[in-house]
Amino acid sequence: MTRSYLFETDEHRALRQQVRRFAEERIAPHAHAWEEAGEFPRALYGEAAEAGVLGIGYAPELGGHGGDITHTLVAAEEMILRGKSVGTTVGLGSHGIALPPIVRFGTEEQKTRFVEPVLRGEWVSALAITEPGGGSDVASLGTTAVLDGEHYVVNGSKTFITSGCRADFVTTAVRTGGEGHGGVSLLVIEKGTSGFSVSKKLAKTGWWASDTAELTFEDCRVPSVNLIGIENAGFFAIMTNFVSERLYLAGQCVAIAELAYQESVAYARERAAFGKSLMGFQVIRHKLADMASRIAAARALTGEVAARHAAGEEDPALAAMAKNTASDMCSFVCDQAVQIHGGYGYMREYVVERLYRDARLYPIGGGTREIMNEIISKAEGY
Repeated sequence: MTRSYLFETDEHRALRQQVRRFAEERIAPHAHAWEEAGEFPRALYGEAAEAGVLGIGYAPELGGHGGDITHTLVAAEEMILRGKSVGTTVGLGSHGIALPPIVRFGTEEQKTRFVEPVLRGEWVSALAITEPGGGSDVASLGTTAVLDGEHYVVNGSKTFITSGCRADFVTTAVRTGGEGHGGVSLLVIEKGTSGFSVSKKLAKTGWWASDTAELTFEDCRVPSVNLIGIENAGFFAIMTNFVSERLYLAGQCVAIAELAYQESVAYARERAAFGKSLMGFQVIRHKLADMASRIAAARALTGEVAARHAAGEEDPALAAMAKNTASDMCSFVCDQAVQIHGGYGYMREYVVERLYRDARLYPIGGGTREIMNEIISKAEGY
């Protein structure tokens, strides 16, 4: 059965074909090797830009190709389904969380300096919010930025930063004011700035092809013109960014689960046990039926929230519901996929083994499952 989002138009279907070609030709043949190596070639950013992949969701005047969150979800799904590497997809897409604050709140000069080179595939960008002692509690971040003439002096550290090792600049959450969310700002901190260093490349359970870094700022002098928006207004920009990020993560979960399901169907048809195909056993067919049903439900919710978001309805609680529903579904489906594959599902050369590891991030990244429930609880009034 061919599954797609209800919001899809001929434009979305054409986009699928465009991204599918790129993923099949440039990612799939190297997916396993890049995952094992822990990175993909930097040149891939330029190739993705040339193929029209990096600019999806960005205005043409910025060097993008237009579209909204619905187009981004369709593109991400094709990247994962056809490229078969979540880590590569995530690494190529780190600008999806690093650039929106600049696009929405930055100056024209900042957009020219930072956004356009990324969409051309020349620069890599990352978003740095999480700190070693802070986790999902953004309002309590401790990285400070003190204004000194025409520069901010930044001190602190960040961790779990996607593309942090190779990023040319990092959209960074800093404390410019007092305690709480009212003292948070966003600064663009560029690679090569004195005092800014990658202190560690982190080893992860999944997403191997995507580099993840710990960053350190020691008396790092950042030009004040790199402030995004106004001082002490960064928390709102971060929260706004989270809605689309969580939808994007939910969409990735749908794609990962769909890939795990497809791999399982193919394996069950070709694998024989006790004299017949695995598909001949009711227990296997029912596992697959449960997997397909849960994927369809998560896709429906994610698609509905994405369509609303594209129409201008930003609902943090609905986005949180979509992320939790999709991440729970993805964990279940990937677990069942490994079970269907048996011992082979535990082997690294099989895609489902990798997807099983990749799926574990989603109840954590972009705000934990518990934080999502708090957002939902507040919206529901209890």
